[in-house]
Amino acid sequence: MKINDWPVLRQARGSDKLGRGQAVKSSTSSHLRARVVEADKITKSVCPYCAVGCGQNVFVKDEKVVHIEGDPDSPVSRGRLCPKGSASLQLATGSSRRYEVLHRKPGATDWEVLDLDTAMDMVADRVIETRRQTWQWRDEDGRDVRRTLGIASLGGATLDNEENYLMKKLYTALGVIQVENQARV
Repeated sequence: MKINDWPVLRQARGSDKLGRGQAVKSSTSSHLRARVVEADKITKSVCPYCAVGCGQNVFVKDEKVVHIEGDPDSPVSRGRLCPKGSASLQLATGSSRRYEVLHRKPGATDWEVLDLDTAMDMVADRVIETRRQTWQWRDEDGRDVRRTLGIASLGGATLDNEENYLMKKLYTALGVIQVENQARV
């Protein structure tokens, strides 16, 4: 770099005395491009970690997530993410992410891989059996209650209103009365 190319000299000699424009730009920085300009699309999302619901922009290229950053349009977080939210890309694309259902039988020391249909059937069977074993038609005072105290739900704060509505309808139909959400805890 020649001495005349030094930013401080360009600043002192030129019209950009405060060093906020051309005086401080280098030839290297003028050729740089943002790493996300190559993305095919940007999808709005919500950080999955806590009840705050910070907005995220998810950059996708070739149907793969390539970058996640805070959404400046979000009224909740205004483009900021905490350290966990900033690491959301690892949650979506990390090498330790599992893509199959794992099950460990009671007393076993190893996990076994199950197909999704088998796992869903196991969950449904357990819900039905738990409801059957813990169903109450009446309480100890003889009042009609038609409920189960054997099932409870703690929902996540990243679910939208429609998902929460459907979950509440399901739990009400099952007779579950202990329904809570992470956002209130």
